[in-house]
Amino acid sequence: MTETADELSKPLGQEKARKKRRFRLPFTAMQALAVLLGLLLTGFATIALFTDNPFGGEPIARIALRKTPGADDKAATAGSGHTEPAAKSAAKQAAGENKTVTIIDGSSGKRQDIVIGDAATGDKNDAEPATAAAMVGIDQRLLEKSRYGMIPVVADGLKPFTVYAADADRAKAAKMPVVAIVVGGLGVGAAKTADAIMKLPPAVTLAFTPYGADPTKLAERARAQRHEILLQVPMEPFDYPDNDPGPQTLLTTLSLDQNTDRLYWLMSRFQGYVGIANYMGARFTSTEAALAPVLKEASRRGLIYVDDGSSPRSLAGQIAGANNLPFARAEILLDAVTTTVHIDRALARLEALAREHGSAVGMASALPASIERIAQWAKAAEGRGIVLVPITAVAIKPKSS
Repeated sequence: MTETADELSKPLGQEKARKKRRFRLPFTAMQALAVLLGLLLTGFATIALFTDNPFGGEPIARIALRKTPGADDKAATAGSGHTEPAAKSAAKQAAGENKTVTIIDGSSGKRQDIVIGDAATGDKNDAEPATAAAMVGIDQRLLEKSRYGMIPVVADGLKPFTVYAADADRAKAAKMPVVAIVVGGLGVGAAKTADAIMKLPPAVTLAFTPYGADPTKLAERARAQRHEILLQVPMEPFDYPDNDPGPQTLLTTLSLDQNTDRLYWLMSRFQGYVGIANYMGARFTSTEAALAPVLKEASRRGLIYVDDGSSPRSLAGQIAGANNLPFARAEILLDAVTTTVHIDRALARLEALAREHGSAVGMASALPASIERIAQWAKAAEGRGIVLVPITAVAIKPKSS
């Protein structure tokens, strides 16, 4: 009763609430995070040290290769005459089982096809006919092997620009004003390139970039239609690298050996061209120390040089003259404005220049409108007293060539 009375007589609100004891971890959050990071780093270090992975995490593909009959099996089969047809049949079957594996570089996205089988490891004699077939119409004497493939060269007194020059009515051209038109940007886009090859008259010169998937095939097709072809060499513009012409671009910051090595890669992409032309390159063509070795190399290899006329600061003309290099420069860009009206006006100005100076050179891109208007203009040009000729017919040739 006493305790009950005491409880009842206590003032309300005076009893202190007991504090609940909070559970505490034996470590802080920062300490836990540090331990986790340490474990991750230890795991990566263990993988790097004890795992044999030379590709550093790049995507790899694993393939199963079937074991083909070795030399001993072939010799044993050849020993009995009645089994020879069976051996030939087995060989054909093995050759038919070749497979192509596409390897994709995880960092750059570059694709590379590799053939697995006897065809990929065939002897040198088997490869020679394929190489010759891949360069139809090419004079083998005018080829020199480089680390990237064949590149043009002067041999037996012959130069590529004279051997691969297209036919032209030189007698008529000597009496009438002549116009040469170069259509560039070909090789990238098979449909666009095919339109230019088939729709433009043979006297129109076609310039190919080195970046097409199959430039050799397209260049052969152009030459089969009697077009002269040029190789467009990517050169450094003033706003490089924001405006990048593409891989293997010739740069003013590279050494002579580096630019020459890049030039050889570009020259090896296809064959049969009469010369090279700049692709962009306002900075490069205005820098004598960079441009002069390139034009000297072109002269040494029996080519011509065509300046697209896009840069008024280009030194190509004077450097070409100093190196006995046949040279031509475009006076008008025909499709600076890509409308039919402006292209027609540019062609009319080109005609006027030809009448005034005896010859004129125009440059255009392989745009549908450009191809269509040039083709229409060419049909009536001779009726107006203008002769359309390939670029070699108007290139200024040095006396020694």
